[in-house]
Amino acid sequence: MAAAERIENLVTDALDKGATLIAGGGRGTMLNAAALDHVTGDMRIYTEETFGPVVAIIRAGSVDEAVRIANESEFGLSAAVFGRDTMAALAVAKRIESGICHVNGPTVHDEAQMPFGGVKSSGYGRFGGVWGVQEFTELRWITLQDGDLHYPI
Repeated sequence: MAAAERIENLVTDALDKGATLIAGGGRGTMLNAAALDHVTGDMRIYTEETFGPVVAIIRAGSVDEAVRIANESEFGLSAAVFGRDTMAALAVAKRIESGICHVNGPTVHDEAQMPFGGVKSSGYGRFGGVWGVQEFTELRWITLQDGDLHYPI
């Protein structure tokens, strides 16, 4: 209930400041998905993670501006870049500061053998495969000498 109210407050704040609800919104027994267009930097949803069924469309005039917008966020879990020219899209993906970046695929994509985790304020370490074990393991070396020391000559 509190999460739904927090998300509704983010949507309301955006609408009050000029965003346009282009699909969904509202709440019945569940929080309905919502799509907001014309989201700007003065709206809370621009800088706060929703962790809810809301997409915020932030318009950019160029690829450089889009990369700047993506990278100015304090969060960096997952991103996606879409484009007809996959090599150009890959070049853009390499510029985005995120733990995961998909080209021509959704941001929500997880495979157990791949490292899953973010950068900046989006998480600690990586889950998945050997990375998960390494991130949550503190490697130590402990020795125990029992008896006289033996130094070969």
